[in-house]
Amino acid sequence: MLLRSADEKDIPQLIDMRIAFLTEEHEGLSKEQIRAIKAQLQDYFGRHLGRDLLVFVCEDGDTIISTVFLLITERPANPNFMTGLIGTILNVYTLPEYRNRGLAGSLMETAIEEAKRRKLSYLELKATKAGFPLYRRLGFVPDESEHTPMKYRIEKV
Repeated sequence: MLLRSADEKDIPQLIDMRIAFLTEEHEGLSKEQIRAIKAQLQDYFGRHLGRDLLVFVCEDGDTIISTVFLLITERPANPNFMTGLIGTILNVYTLPEYRNRGLAGSLMETAIEEAKRRKLSYLELKATKAGFPLYRRLGFVPDESEHTPMKYRIEKV
């Protein structure tokens, strides 16, 4: 098995891995939703992959079997992120038949090292129940803030 960074030739498999992840996380995705997501992902990966989106993959032969996405965002610096650079971890996903082999952990370690190399101030993620023990083991801690996270939804889902 090979761990590496994804590139443009991997986009079709990255789309498949994202859809597999979303299908597990969101029961009842319709065919129309999947079709719309695939179309957006094709464009998104083409514009962002290797720039502000780094994707670390594990392959078995020519098949991507595990992924970790690292989205890098630059914001005006403040005391909580002095470099202005923040990383968001997304789509930590391993195909079911390859789970419990340490693949996601190895890819997460790679993402953490890349974040350090790029001088990101911190990494953030939203942990699933399944992923929580891995993230704790890697040093992630629950984010406690005096501020309340909020959002305003423009588009109805």
